[in-house]
Amino acid sequence: MKRVVIFGGGSGLSQILKGLKLFPLDITAVVSVSDNGGSTGRVRKDYNIPAVGDISKVLLAMSDCDEDLKNLMNYRFTKSKTLGNHSIKNLLLTALIDLKGNFDKSLPILEKLLDTKGKVLPLTEDIVDLVGITSDGKRLVGEEQITKTKKVIERIEYSKEIEVNPLVIDAVKKANLIIFSSGSIITSIIPHLLNKKLNNAIKSSKSKKLYICNLFTQPGETDNFKVSDHVKLLEEYLGKNSIDIVVANNAKMNSELVKKYSKKEQKDPVILDKEELDKMHKCLITDRLYKIEENVYRHDALKTAYLIFSYLMDGAKNDLHD
Repeated sequence: MKRVVIFGGGSGLSQILKGLKLFPLDITAVVSVSDNGGSTGRVRKDYNIPAVGDISKVLLAMSDCDEDLKNLMNYRFTKSKTLGNHSIKNLLLTALIDLKGNFDKSLPILEKLLDTKGKVLPLTEDIVDLVGITSDGKRLVGEEQITKTKKVIERIEYSKEIEVNPLVIDAVKKANLIIFSSGSIITSIIPHLLNKKLNNAIKSSKSKKLYICNLFTQPGETDNFKVSDHVKLLEEYLGKNSIDIVVANNAKMNSELVKKYSKKEQKDPVILDKEELDKMHKCLITDRLYKIEENVYRHDALKTAYLIFSYLMDGAKNDLHD
């Protein structure tokens, strides 16, 4: 069974994992834990722990539990001022960390409860904030502050040096394929590349590195970005020519929902610039990769996962090490 390590955070990673878990793969999902907004930010502050929200979301995405349990885990106390819109899954993981002391001892319990297909690892056990440096030199401390700004983010760093989870380094060394998920490239993907030890482990791995490009641009982060621009930004942190394969949408988006995205959220479809990617010598895997769920554009999890699995099984026989 091929071993896959996928880096990300939040909704983008969760969506991709819903498809990948359906294939016979040994999956390790590595999740950033520096979010400081919403329910996650409040329990993080109250209990002085790393962010639990993205971890709990990814655990549920990889779960094979029934719908009733999933609905329970996603339940939020919207009618209670005291419970402050917290979700059950966030409170459960917070309680386990309070009881057990860290993610390492807490996550196996939730993985067993939710019957997860694969392994979920936090990038670090450290309590740390993301810091965004804007084009005018201002420092924005906190993922929420970075996401909300209308200014252009030129660089990302941590508020302090982090110690990467050693299990992440081990998983990278054993991987047959390393994936960088769709999602916020600034706050969900690049945070994994800021630590020198992990960055070097990824670069020195014999495994191919695959990037799943976003469907839409993100204001302040990737305005006017084409697919190649996303890859170039990743390679600013990981190193030139470090991404081998790019998975991207090649179908046109033309709907009232696209207009709504553009007008209300300043988000536009990411344009596939195949000629530039060819010049960059990237292996390009394309298809119609989007679907609309609950009036939101998302990656078609099953199709995206199928394309990745097909590459692993057929398209890379001479590339992947055992």
